[in-house]
Amino acid sequence: MKSLRLSLLLAFFLLPWAGWGEYNSPLYLDKTTIYVGEHPLYVEVANTEESRQRGLMFRKKLGENEGMLFIFPSEDHLTFWMKNTLIPLSIGYFNKDKRMTDTFEMLPNQTKTLYHSSERVMYAVEANKGWFAKHNLGKFAVLKVESRFVGK
Repeated sequence: MKSLRLSLLLAFFLLPWAGWGEYNSPLYLDKTTIYVGEHPLYVEVANTEESRQRGLMFRKKLGENEGMLFIFPSEDHLTFWMKNTLIPLSIGYFNKDKRMTDTFEMLPNQTKTLYHSSERVMYAVEANKGWFAKHNLGKFAVLKVESRFVGK
C-alpha cells in the first residue's frame, strides 16, 4: 500500500513533465492547417507575445509539412533569429494583405545572422528548411488562414 501511494505521488508530480524533452514548452498553442498558395501546412499558431518569443525554440524535429504561423497585432518591419532553435528552418514574411514579401533559409542555433523583412508585414510562417522553394513559392504567394486567428 505504501509503494502504491509513493507511485501515485511520483506520477502526480512527474506527469506534467512528460513530453517536456520533445518541445520543452509549457505553452498550449492552437493548431490549424493554413495554405501558402495551394500548399497545405499544419501549423501551431503563435499569436501572443509569449508564444511569438518562444517560437520553435528547443524543438528537435518538425514534420514534413508542419510549421508555425506567427501573427502580429499590426504591420511592422520584423526581424527573426535562430537563438536556441535546433532545426534548420525557412521563413516567409507576409503583409496585411497576406502576400509574401520575403523568404529566407535560416541556420540552426545561431544569433549572429538576423532575418529582416524588407517591408512592413503582419505574418511570418516558419517551416522546414527549403519548404517554400520545394513548392515554388516566392514573392506575392498568398497566405490563407482562418479569420478567427488574430494577433494579440
